[in-house]
Amino acid sequence: MQKNGHWKNNNEITDVFFDLDHTLWDFEKNSALAFSRILEEHSMGITLEDFLKVYVPVNHRCWKEYREGKINQHELRHRRLQSTFSVLEYPVEDRFLDKLSEDYIHYLPENNHLLANAKDILSYLESGYRLHIITNGFEEVQDKKLANAGIGSYFVHVVNSEMAGVKKPHPAIFEYALQKAGIQAGNAVMIGDDLEADVLGAINAGMHAIHYNTRDQEKYEGIVTISDLLEIKEYL
Repeated sequence: MQKNGHWKNNNEITDVFFDLDHTLWDFEKNSALAFSRILEEHSMGITLEDFLKVYVPVNHRCWKEYREGKINQHELRHRRLQSTFSVLEYPVEDRFLDKLSEDYIHYLPENNHLLANAKDILSYLESGYRLHIITNGFEEVQDKKLANAGIGSYFVHVVNSEMAGVKKPHPAIFEYALQKAGIQAGNAVMIGDDLEADVLGAINAGMHAIHYNTRDQEKYEGIVTISDLLEIKEYL
């Protein structure tokens, strides 16, 4: 289907699977809004800029450990905040840390900013393909994100790692999603921002893939790479 970054044949594609965070839903912007509210409500005396400078890379590392099965959901939520405040040398008791984590999970999906052209490309694709989501995010939060952002109606199936029992890039989550959709891997394309979890994970499960490269990740020969969601129109 793809060679040297170009489609060989897209007639076989019937279903398009999207990652959610960082691909359609503007995680960084919405997360910053949630933390801005938290820091202000609790009068913590930390600027949002100083907090995010530490938190963003810490969160990325914790999610990597979560994908690899090194920590569970509770440890992810606790550790990313605990590590951030430790670097900032801001003492926080466990009970307060739990409160901040609960506030974040509550406030995060209330923000509904999407990445540029997300709705436009979904509207373009829905007339010719069945659309789905495959996410490692937590079900309780992801469903609210889709609803509040007004894009839930575009998707036939929303598959998360909790229901699949494994996380991307494990092939089993993609196989589970394909089974839910009732299609073969060759009839599906996965679109996501994470080269390892979304793109290589999907390819290893036999699917086609498009890498939405928003973080200057390494480009792989033979993998279609885009920097704007509207570029999907060149392939589908």
